[in-house]
Amino acid sequence: MATKAAHKRLTREYQNIQKNPPPYIVAHPSETNILEWHYVLTGPPKTPYENGQYWGTLIFPPEYPFAPPAIRMHTPSGRFQPSTRLCLSISDFHPKSFNPAWEVSTILIGLLSFMTSEEMTTGSVSASDSERRLFAARSRWWNSTGGGSQTNLPAGVTASSKGINNIKAGDGGLKFRTEWPELDQENWKWIKDNRIDAATGHIIPDPNAVTSNNCSPETSAFRRRPVGSGPRLGAVMEGGHVAREAGQGWVRRHKFWVGLAVIFGYALISRLYQDIQSP
Repeated sequence: MATKAAHKRLTREYQNIQKNPPPYIVAHPSETNILEWHYVLTGPPKTPYENGQYWGTLIFPPEYPFAPPAIRMHTPSGRFQPSTRLCLSISDFHPKSFNPAWEVSTILIGLLSFMTSEEMTTGSVSASDSERRLFAARSRWWNSTGGGSQTNLPAGVTASSKGINNIKAGDGGLKFRTEWPELDQENWKWIKDNRIDAATGHIIPDPNAVTSNNCSPETSAFRRRPVGSGPRLGAVMEGGHVAREAGQGWVRRHKFWVGLAVIFGYALISRLYQDIQSP
């Protein structure tokens, strides 16, 4: 439960962020818990995240603003591990470096700035620009379907909105729909207009279409598979599984040559050692 000071401070900050929202950022507290904030970052232009819809949470401690929030991004991005606490100077990983003068808008501006950099930290992953563009193109579909799971729940099983600190594929987009109903409606319209299969995230072929060159840049990205990426990038992204593997790309793509180089190097060193030992 929030202290009186934390409740007053967060209420004021919500009013401020409504009046003057930072560029590419919207945020609000949960209706049932003012310490639980939900944000959506829109990928800035001229970045691999352009037009992506990145949803996450800030979980504030009761003693805020004298302690920082836990920061998570739930939408797979190719930059952060989904639903994983991020180690940033503005997060609960570094309480001593947190400045009580920093507000919610300050924290989210800092997160967006870090996202568009290449600095690595706990919770971040490495991926190519093309992979990140594909994640951006699929972000609205992922948010509103829970990664396609909304059509794949077993009979008799109801999706739950509990566990907001660890949201992954499987909730059918329920938590996103609860917190962002207007955005969810926009997303479903976009999914329908662009003929996206809600279960898989794949484009449904239009039998009446003469050519597919008139689709939007976002839907065009659904048709592309980044260089060096495995086939799973064209399948359902469950809890950012693809994002976690992105950083392993180079070695996995060139493992044959890496192995050959190791064997060759070992053989060369052995030969040199034998020559030295020979009388």
